[in-house]
Formats: sequence, structure tokens, C-alpha cells
Amino acid sequence: MKARMNKSLAVVLSVITLDAMGFGLVMPVLPELLRGLVPDGQVTGHYGVLLAAYALMQVVFAPLLGRLSDRYGRRPVLIVSLAGAAVDYAIMAAAPVLWVIYIGRMIAGITGATGAVAASAIADTIPSNQRARWFGYMGACYGAGMIAGPAIGGLAGGFSVHAPFIAAAVLNGGSFLLACLFLKETRNASAEPENTSIWNFPKLLLPGSLLKGVTALALVFFIIQLVGQLPATLWVIYTEDRFAWDTTMVGFSLAAFGAVHAIFQAFITGPLSVRFGEHRTLIIGMVADACGFLALALITRSWMVLPVLLLLATGGVGMPALQAMLSGSVGENEQGSLQGTLTSLTNLSSIIGPLGFSAFYTFTATSWNGWVWIAGAGLYLISFAILRRSGCLVFCPSGADRRYMSQMRIVSHD
Repeated sequence: MKARMNKSLAVVLSVITLDAMGFGLVMPVLPELLRGLVPDGQVTGHYGVLLAAYALMQVVFAPLLGRLSDRYGRRPVLIVSLAGAAVDYAIMAAAPVLWVIYIGRMIAGITGATGAVAASAIADTIPSNQRARWFGYMGACYGAGMIAGPAIGGLAGGFSVHAPFIAAAVLNGGSFLLACLFLKETRNASAEPENTSIWNFPKLLLPGSLLKGVTALALVFFIIQLVGQLPATLWVIYTEDRFAWDTTMVGFSLAAFGAVHAIFQAFITGPLSVRFGEHRTLIIGMVADACGFLALALITRSWMVLPVLLLLATGGVGMPALQAMLSGSVGENEQGSLQGTLTSLTNLSSIIGPLGFSAFYTFTATSWNGWVWIAGAGLYLISFAILRRSGCLVFCPSGADRRYMSQMRIVSHD
């Protein structure tokens, strides 16, 4: 049984990596594909709308996929999603008109919400005191896929603008075969969802008080994901403005950050959560990220970016710890609903964050282009206040983390 579960977890991590690669593959060539379908002056607008449409579909459908996986199992939902993604990318590879691209990106967003189901499979299989480590592995696999995907997509795009879409279809097809052959069902068949409606969002966002139970953690989750959009949105523009970096240097820095971030999530999160507990690991990550943002606002030389990258990578250990805390706060019959809602919140942040941060940077950069990083650090202060107000800001060893989350589970179900 243990060997079978280990094989299933390996398949889950492989699916996450390949799924991220498939998404990243098409990003470098999507503007070029649009140039063949619309006038040059409309490319940027359509590109932005396509990105937003993809994220919006995940906002809406990730909770649904999670709820479906609670009812029917992780394996069938994951297999159907991967098959749909493979077919969708194949159709997009031969898209003759613009509306097919739009339909394709929306379908890709719907079927691409597999991260929620994968996270649920991990929660099903891994004991609660080891979930932070495995959520760290999951984040590292996604990061590795997002590094490899654009690089491969850029190379494939040199042969044909349609080649990356074909490659994405092949990758999702490979994930489909892996899941069919080796993935075993992880959901406990006796853990039936409490609510029979698959459209209902989980109760975690609907308590009597905004700052009781798991809702506070979900709100902090959203804020941290929102803050994570800051470097993703403005790193290129900021480093060009502050340090006069060229495209090569920007690309190198992004690759370095992605690699270091993945390493920290894969190899540092687990030991930290075991030694200090998930609460302390979350605090370590939040403090490190906030310090990194403050440093970004103040540094004046290119070499100073390196220690800042280490701070930001250390900040990455907080999210897997928070995911483990959230996972431990609901019953096994609600893991899919929880993970679906978290995926929805993540994608909601990817819609709001780029729009808000880019507008704020445009407004403040004429006076000083460091204000946006100060604002990012300030959002962490809000998170600390929420945790303190809700009683979640406790410094306790790992064993006490378990008891505390058990108490939170009782509160969240009241």
C-alpha cells in the first residue's frame, strides 16, 4: 500500500511539473500567434485579455473541480482535466481564427485547475505533520516547470509559432497517460462530502465572523499570493529603471530567482516546519519576504540584488507551511473544496495584483520607484494583524501546532 501511494505521489508531482511546463510553453509565442490574426496595434490588448480569461476560468472552476474530486475521487477528475487540456492545446495549434484562441484559453483555464486536485491528493496521502514538506515539493515542481516551459517554448517557437502548442498538447497527453497507468485513487471512499451540491463553495469562507477559524488563514493566503504578484509584475520594469539592466541580465536574474526559490521550497521548507512548527515557519517566510521587499526599495547597486534574492527565496517557505495549516484545519471530506478555493484565490490575486501594482508603480515612480516595495511589505503587516486578531499568531512547537489546528477545525465547523 505504501509503495502504491508513493508511486501515486510521484505521478502527482510529475503532473504538476508537466502541467506548468505546458502553460509556460505557449507564453513566449502567444503574441506572435496573435500577430497573424489581428492588427499589430491590438496584439497587446488581446494578449492581456487572454491571460485574464485563463485566470478567471480558474477562479470560477477550480473550486468546482475540487468539489467534484471530493465527490467522485481525485483520479477521474485529474484524468478528465488532463485529457481536455491535451485536446485543447492540439486545437489551438491549428487555430484559424481569433475566437478559437479565446475559447481555447478559457478551456485551458478550466482544465488547467489541476493543482487543486493534486494538492488534495497530497493531503489525502501525507500525514498532517509532513504536509508542509510535500506542499513545498509541489511548489518546487511547479516552479521548475515554469522555468523550463518558457525556455523550451522560446526554442520551439523558432521553428514554428504553432510548435509550442503542439509540445504542450504532447506534455498534457503524457501526463494523461501517466495518470491512467500509475495514479491510484487517494481519496478515502468513506469520506463523503457533507454538502451534496458540487457548486457550493466550502464553508471556510462563510463563517459567522470574518476573523474566526480558518477564514483568517484563507485571507492571509490571499494577501501573500497577492504580494507574490508584485515581483512577477514589476521585476523587469523595476530593474531596468533602477539598475539599467538589459534583457539578458533581467532574464538571468529571473532564472536565478526561480531556481533558488524552487530549491528553498523543496529542501528548506520541510526541515524548518519539522523543527519549528508550521506557525513559526510561516512567520519566518513572511518576515523574510517583507525584509526582501524593503531591501529592494533601498538598494542602489546591481550586486545587492543577490542577497535580496536569498531573502525572497526564504520567503517562499511560508506558503507551503500555510497550506499545511489550512489543510489541517478541515476534514478529509473537504480537502478538494479547500484546495479548489485556494486555487481560486491564487488566480484572483493574479488578476488583481498586476493591475493594481502596475498602476501604483506608474503613479509613484516619478517621485521614487521604491514605494511599491514598501507597499508590499505593508501588506505583510496587515497579514500579521489578521493572524494576531484571529488568534492564529502563536509561537508553538510542531506538536502544539497539531493541537491548535484541531481546535481550529472544531471552530470552523461550528
